[in-house]
Amino acid sequence: MRKVLATGTFEILHPGHLAYLKKARELGDELIVIIARDSMIKHKRKPVIPEKQRLAMVRALKIVDKALLGSEKDIFEPVKNIKPDFIVLGHDQQFDEDALTAELRKKGLMAQVVRIEYVNTSPLCSSAKIIKKIVDKSK
Repeated sequence: MRKVLATGTFEILHPGHLAYLKKARELGDELIVIIARDSMIKHKRKPVIPEKQRLAMVRALKIVDKALLGSEKDIFEPVKNIKPDFIVLGHDQQFDEDALTAELRKKGLMAQVVRIEYVNTSPLCSSAKIIKKIVDKSK
Protein backbone atom coordinates (compact mmCIF):
# COMPACT_ATOMS: atom_id res chain seq x y z
CA MET A 1 0.00 0.00 0.00
CA ARG A 2 1.49 3.33 -1.09
CA LYS A 3 0.94 6.20 1.36
CA VAL A 4 0.70 9.75 0.08
CA LEU A 5 1.16 12.67 2.44
CA ALA A 6 -0.18 16.11 1.53
CA THR A 7 0.18 19.16 3.72
CA GLY A 8 -1.30 22.63 3.82
CA THR A 9 -3.08 25.33 5.71
CA PHE A 10 -6.46 24.76 4.05
CA GLU A 11 -7.68 28.18 5.25
CA ILE A 12 -10.82 28.25 3.12
CA LEU A 13 -11.51 25.11 1.13
CA HIS A 14 -11.78 25.86 -2.58
CA PRO A 15 -11.45 24.10 -5.97
CA GLY A 16 -7.65 24.53 -5.94
CA HIS A 17 -7.45 22.44 -2.76
CA LEU A 18 -9.59 19.74 -4.33
CA ALA A 19 -7.44 19.65 -7.48
CA TYR A 20 -4.27 19.40 -5.33
CA LEU A 21 -5.70 16.58 -3.21
CA LYS A 22 -7.06 14.74 -6.24
CA LYS A 23 -3.63 14.79 -7.93
CA ALA A 24 -2.02 13.69 -4.65
CA ARG A 25 -4.48 10.79 -4.31
CA GLU A 26 -3.61 9.55 -7.80
CA LEU A 27 -0.08 8.75 -6.57
CA GLY A 28 -1.08 6.10 -4.06
CA ASP A 29 -3.58 4.01 -2.18
CA GLU A 30 -3.98 6.09 0.97
CA LEU A 31 -4.09 9.90 1.22
CA ILE A 32 -3.10 11.39 4.56
CA VAL A 33 -3.32 15.16 5.01
CA ILE A 34 -1.49 17.19 7.63
CA ILE A 35 -3.12 20.50 8.50
CA ALA A 36 -0.64 23.23 9.42
CA ARG A 37 -0.81 24.34 13.05
CA ASP A 38 -1.57 28.02 13.60
CA SER A 39 1.61 28.32 15.67
CA MET A 40 3.80 26.94 12.87
CA ILE A 41 2.62 29.21 10.03
CA LYS A 42 5.37 31.77 9.58
CA HIS A 43 5.52 32.42 5.81
CA LYS A 44 2.12 34.11 5.50
CA ARG A 45 -0.60 35.70 7.63
CA LYS A 46 -2.14 33.60 10.38
CA PRO A 47 -5.37 31.86 9.37
CA VAL A 48 -8.74 33.32 10.30
CA ILE A 49 -10.25 29.83 10.51
CA PRO A 50 -9.06 27.96 13.65
CA GLU A 51 -6.93 24.86 13.05
CA LYS A 52 -9.46 22.42 14.52
CA GLN A 53 -12.16 23.75 12.20
CA ARG A 54 -9.81 23.48 9.20
CA LEU A 55 -9.03 19.91 10.27
CA ALA A 56 -12.73 19.01 10.48
CA MET A 57 -13.35 20.36 6.98
CA VAL A 58 -10.49 18.37 5.44
CA ARG A 59 -11.53 15.22 7.33
CA ALA A 60 -14.99 15.56 5.77
CA LEU A 61 -13.62 15.23 2.24
CA LYS A 62 -14.25 11.80 0.69
CA ILE A 63 -10.92 11.85 -1.11
CA VAL A 64 -9.00 12.06 2.21
CA ASP A 65 -8.40 8.82 4.12
CA LYS A 66 -6.96 10.48 7.21
CA ALA A 67 -6.28 14.05 8.33
CA LEU A 68 -4.43 15.28 11.39
CA LEU A 69 -2.91 18.42 12.83
CA GLY A 70 0.82 18.86 12.36
CA SER A 71 3.32 19.09 15.18
CA GLU A 72 3.83 22.31 17.10
CA LYS A 73 7.55 21.56 17.49
CA ASP A 74 8.93 19.71 14.48
CA ILE A 75 7.29 19.49 11.05
CA PHE A 76 9.01 16.14 10.51
CA GLU A 77 7.49 14.51 13.61
CA PRO A 78 4.26 13.32 11.94
CA VAL A 79 6.20 12.35 8.81
CA LYS A 80 8.34 9.99 10.92
CA ASN A 81 5.17 8.38 12.30
CA ILE A 82 3.36 8.11 8.96
CA LYS A 83 6.34 6.95 6.86
CA PRO A 84 4.81 8.01 3.53
CA ASP A 85 6.00 6.85 0.13
CA PHE A 86 5.26 10.28 -1.34
CA ILE A 87 5.15 13.78 0.09
CA VAL A 88 3.15 16.03 -2.18
CA LEU A 89 3.68 19.78 -2.31
CA GLY A 90 1.27 22.29 -3.77
CA HIS A 91 2.45 24.73 -6.42
CA ASP A 92 2.53 27.61 -3.91
CA GLN A 93 4.10 25.86 -0.93
CA GLN A 94 7.37 27.40 0.22
CA PHE A 95 9.48 24.23 0.23
CA ASP A 96 12.44 23.58 -2.03
CA GLU A 97 12.05 19.98 -3.21
CA ASP A 98 15.79 19.19 -3.18
CA ALA A 99 16.35 20.70 0.28
CA LEU A 100 13.31 18.86 1.64
CA THR A 101 14.49 15.58 0.13
CA ALA A 102 17.94 16.06 1.66
CA GLU A 103 16.43 16.78 5.09
CA LEU A 104 14.20 13.70 4.83
CA ARG A 105 17.23 11.52 4.01
CA LYS A 106 19.14 12.91 7.01
CA LYS A 107 16.24 11.76 9.17
CA GLY A 108 16.17 8.31 7.56
CA LEU A 109 12.95 8.98 5.62
CA MET A 110 12.83 7.75 2.04
CA ALA A 111 9.67 9.49 0.79
CA GLN A 112 9.74 10.84 -2.73
CA VAL A 113 8.90 14.57 -2.88
CA VAL A 114 6.49 15.52 -5.67
CA ARG A 115 5.35 19.04 -6.56
CA ILE A 116 1.83 19.32 -7.98
CA GLU A 117 1.72 21.96 -10.69
CA TYR A 118 -0.83 24.76 -10.61
CA VAL A 119 -4.27 23.76 -11.84
CA ASN A 120 -6.60 26.72 -12.33
CA THR A 121 -9.98 25.15 -11.72
CA SER A 122 -11.86 28.41 -11.14
CA PRO A 123 -11.22 32.15 -10.82
CA LEU A 124 -11.36 31.83 -7.02
CA CYS A 125 -9.00 28.93 -6.44
CA SER A 126 -6.98 30.40 -3.60
CA SER A 127 -7.93 31.45 -0.09
CA ALA A 128 -6.20 34.82 -0.61
CA LYS A 129 -8.26 35.50 -3.77
CA ILE A 130 -11.47 34.58 -1.96
CA ILE A 131 -10.67 36.83 0.99
CA LYS A 132 -9.71 39.71 -1.35
CA LYS A 133 -12.98 39.36 -3.27
CA ILE A 134 -14.98 39.43 -0.01
CA VAL A 135 -13.12 42.52 1.19
CA ASP A 136 -13.56 44.27 -2.19
CA LYS A 137 -17.29 43.50 -2.25
CA SER A 138 -17.74 44.90 1.26
CA LYS A 139 -16.35 48.33 0.27
